[in-house]
Amino acid sequence: MKKLVIYNHGKDSIPWGEKPLALAEIAKKHDFMFISPDYQLSNDPEWRVSQLLAMDVSDYDLIVLVGSSMGAYVATVAAETIKPEGLFLIAPAFYLPGYAHSQFNPITKNIQVFHGWQDEVVPPENAWRFCCEHQAQLHMYAADHRLLSILPQMANAFGDFLLACEDKLE
Repeated sequence: MKKLVIYNHGKDSIPWGEKPLALAEIAKKHDFMFISPDYQLSNDPEWRVSQLLAMDVSDYDLIVLVGSSMGAYVATVAAETIKPEGLFLIAPAFYLPGYAHSQFNPITKNIQVFHGWQDEVVPPENAWRFCCEHQAQLHMYAADHRLLSILPQMANAFGDFLLACEDKLE
């Protein structure tokens, strides 16, 4: 079975920062291909969604979308078309001014959200709202928007998440 993780970085982030490097290591241990598209050409979330949707993922049997901040928004909007087995969202930029979508239909029910209580970029209540609307599992931490202070816990949870995604296919 060919398995793929697509990591979508945030607005002012890079494709291979600390979070994607840590998660890529976990994905590799679970025999997932891990790619992290470079969206630095534009801060327009809809442009980023179109770039993700333009990728050919037809060779893969299992797809997991991961996103951080604006990347979580991108992954969630694209999920309606890609239909991943799971969504792993880090400080998702939901319900913010200037974003085209405030209603989401991510298809999958396998959604985990990580958010920090001290997030000054995306209010924690936005994550709560999304999780209530989609019965997603919410992990709240005493952390800021970047969540680097809880990266080890998040990486461990990501490993468990990948196993759960595989189990749902069997």
